[in-house]
Amino acid sequence: MKALIVIDYTKDFVDGNLPVGQPAIDLDDRIAAITQTYVDQGDFVIMAVDLHEENDPFHPESKLFPPHNIRGTAGRHLYGKLDTLYENQSDSIYWLDKTRYSAFVGTDLELKLRERGILEVHLIGVCTDICVLHTAVDAYNKGFAITVYKDAVASFNPVGHDWALRHFEGSLGAAVRSAEDTILLQNR
Repeated sequence: MKALIVIDYTKDFVDGNLPVGQPAIDLDDRIAAITQTYVDQGDFVIMAVDLHEENDPFHPESKLFPPHNIRGTAGRHLYGKLDTLYENQSDSIYWLDKTRYSAFVGTDLELKLRERGILEVHLIGVCTDICVLHTAVDAYNKGFAITVYKDAVASFNPVGHDWALRHFEGSLGAAVRSAEDTILLQNR
């Protein structure tokens, strides 16, 4: 059994307060298509979405990044076609608020995966070298098999993006694949 974790594909991370910009905008169709494929297959799909409080002086990211994904703001809405997909199929998708880079830290993600017998996580979203990376590292340390779709992740740091893709494969033993090839194979 496998799960798809869609990481931080929100307005603020795509074209808002902490934008990846065009590389993330270009993923709109692909992220929605991948998510729809996993929903249609009956796989466990998780929206792992950053949640921050306004003017939180104690959160470590407050010193590193501009305010983003603030509770109650439009910046936390899923971006583009993914937002519409979620609105129409929210009963098939698990929404997970996260307050740290990794979707595992301070959340019930591991519990939800284990209770379903899931041993494999597939990752898409942003930022490749921050939240996707930290989620992958925690998945590795918890014994999950990992797949990262290289054409469904993006970062505002091209060097960091390329480094993270190599790290997933070389240090975490992740399968780094093309989402398009995988989706075509699964739909045969």
